Amino acid sequence: MNTMLFILITVSTFVAMEAVAWLAHKYVMHGFLWHLHEDHHTGKEGFFEKNDAFFLIFAIPGAGLSISGALADYNYQFFIGLGITLYGIAYFFVHDIFIHQRFKIFRNSKHPYFLAIRRAHKMHHKHRGKEEGECFGMLLVPFKYYKASKNQLFNQ
Repeated sequence: MNTMLFILITVSTFVAMEAVAWLAHKYVMHGFLWHLHEDHHTGKEGFFEKNDAFFLIFAIPGAGLSISGALADYNYQFFIGLGITLYGIAYFFVHDIFIHQRFKIFRNSKHPYFLAIRRAHKMHHKHRGKEEGECFGMLLVPFKYYKASKNQLFNQ
């Protein structure tokens, strides 16, 4: 296999993970595993939440594929695992650091895209229960939030 194919596999997996994350968030986290996700919506005491268990749930396939692919002379499995892992890293930075400020950095972004991500996530958390949610994705948000953020910046 050549380098371009490995890059294509990694990037395609990363992009596909947004759909996987959306589906898992809507139907698993707000479904049969709500008991693990609920504290993320209702508040919590301390730094860690039960919701953090999803980090491990999503890390296991990425690590498993990366390891099995590395053991098989870095075949396609490694690059699928790499795409999953890179998405997990992006998720951590965007969701835990940027949106929820678990670490107090990146507080004052004025870019419309980042403001739209925050606004969409705020709308998601407006709903305290497992039903009636919206904006289940992370990196792709409805255009209306981007447009509102852009208008907010330019009308100040």
